[in-house]
Amino acid sequence: MNAAKRHEIFACLKSANPHPTTELEYRSPFELLIAVILSAQATDKSVNLATRRLFPQANTPEKILALGETGLTEFVRSIGLYKTKAKNILATCQMLIQEHHSEVPRTREQLEKLPGVGRKTANVILNTAFGEPTIAVDTHIFRVANRTGIAPGKNVLEVELKLLKAVPKEFRHDAHHWLILHGRYICKARKPECAICKINHLCEYRNKTIES
Repeated sequence: MNAAKRHEIFACLKSANPHPTTELEYRSPFELLIAVILSAQATDKSVNLATRRLFPQANTPEKILALGETGLTEFVRSIGLYKTKAKNILATCQMLIQEHHSEVPRTREQLEKLPGVGRKTANVILNTAFGEPTIAVDTHIFRVANRTGIAPGKNVLEVELKLLKAVPKEFRHDAHHWLILHGRYICKARKPECAICKINHLCEYRNKTIES
């Protein structure tokens, strides 16, 4: 895929959704951090249902830590892997208090030291909370990048690095959200909705599901 076609793809995505953002509900970088940790292998909808109850009661490292493991578990038990996530969140809150004055750090290196935070989560925080042009490659973005031909790669890191080079600079900040939403609602895993896709005339996928 050439640069002109990539530019047109992102121009189309921007035209359809000029101001994309995460579907996770949050009001601060800390709330976003907790929501993203909870979202691993879970839907944004299930996380939002839990955090709507949790955040009005505890939305700072100190308040969540005060809940303890039993108290926090009561809020997140509806989410997959909740036991591990609760432990990671409490340990993360402890580190934020002790090492970062209760603030969410703004570098990938510091973020990745927090329990339950990997490269993908760090990229989400850097992009969504702090406005950096990072791209967090999840299963949706990995699929879209490979299927369309925008940035094919064998693993998530390869796709991430290719996207950072391939996405025109003017679109780089919002590319993460455009691609994830496109993968979630249009370019679905089992049967992509090619007939209603805004970029189907640019996509290089050979097995499009458009009825003849």
